[in-house]
Amino acid sequence: MRHIALILLVAGLSLVARAEEPKMPNTENSGRWSRVKANEWYKKQPWPCGFNYIPANAISYTEMWMPYCFDPQFIDKELALAEGVGFNCLRVVLPFVVWEHDPDEFKKELNTFLDVCAKREIRVMFALFDDCKFGPISDPEYGKQPEVVPGWYANGWTPSPGHSMVRDQTTWPRLERYVKDVIASFKNDTRVWVWDLYNEPTNSGLGTASLPLVQKVFRWAREAGPSQPLTVGQWNGNKKLNEIISQESDVITFHQYANAAALQRIIPDLKTHGRPVICTEWMARTLGSHFKTHLPIFLKENVGCMHWGLVNGKTQTHYAWGSKAGAPEPNVWFVDLYRKDHTPYDPKEIETLKKHIDLSKIQNP
Repeated sequence: MRHIALILLVAGLSLVARAEEPKMPNTENSGRWSRVKANEWYKKQPWPCGFNYIPANAISYTEMWMPYCFDPQFIDKELALAEGVGFNCLRVVLPFVVWEHDPDEFKKELNTFLDVCAKREIRVMFALFDDCKFGPISDPEYGKQPEVVPGWYANGWTPSPGHSMVRDQTTWPRLERYVKDVIASFKNDTRVWVWDLYNEPTNSGLGTASLPLVQKVFRWAREAGPSQPLTVGQWNGNKKLNEIISQESDVITFHQYANAAALQRIIPDLKTHGRPVICTEWMARTLGSHFKTHLPIFLKENVGCMHWGLVNGKTQTHYAWGSKAGAPEPNVWFVDLYRKDHTPYDPKEIETLKKHIDLSKIQNP
């Protein structure tokens, strides 16, 4: 979700460094899936078509998983909408600060969430870290989260683990315990689809400070021994970051919020790695990223896609990035599929999604 990514994509720059099959020291790259294993895994999947999920009652992922907010019945009602469309996967970020407060209770919540998703036949991509922030919070705190400020896009958004911990390597043993505990607890769980280790590293002013942690989280995750693939999404033109990502990821993932022409330019570069490709963030109506223009490309190229948003709520992501307090209601929603009353923002979009998901079952039975 992402200002720098938008600038680079609109300019037509590639998200990836054109490179040969990655070469990394064995100490860093051991355990990475082979291309053959990754592609065999992908062939067994239905065409991935899903969404990034945060329930309408949460202002951030920290709040989503706080005991006072986490509500399986509320989530189930929203995911019933997704099941009705035919979505088969979702992506959700986990907050370190909630895990550290009570790891066992947090993992019980994860298990409950996975049960709800399985009921709706939706596979889960967990993201462990996130550098993004859209308001004043750089370091999340456990407890009651901020109230909504009308007009301000995601004013209460929180990074994970927080910018101070990313910069302070003396805190990383705590992060290592978090990564290994969560992954080891679900490493053979078929409800967990993919581990997305870090959402948009370097975002929100962190820059190169994030790069060492990106390398570490891959190592920690490998040591936990998951049966599911690992990835980090490529989202901007940072050459060093994209080299690390492309050299370590089992499957190639990326973010893309620009128009169809930009998407068409990016996909061939991503496919040079010889691995499955999944777009884990996309769709922004006011930027020319639409279901009717992009879904045919994703399906034709056999590239998975997970757009941003399901039910509009406390994050106010119907406003565009950078929207601040007091902004008028937008004429065209930025993201999200459903209104708070669970009616579609645009019924034609739902029809388009159902059509392409149905087509995928014919093309990839």
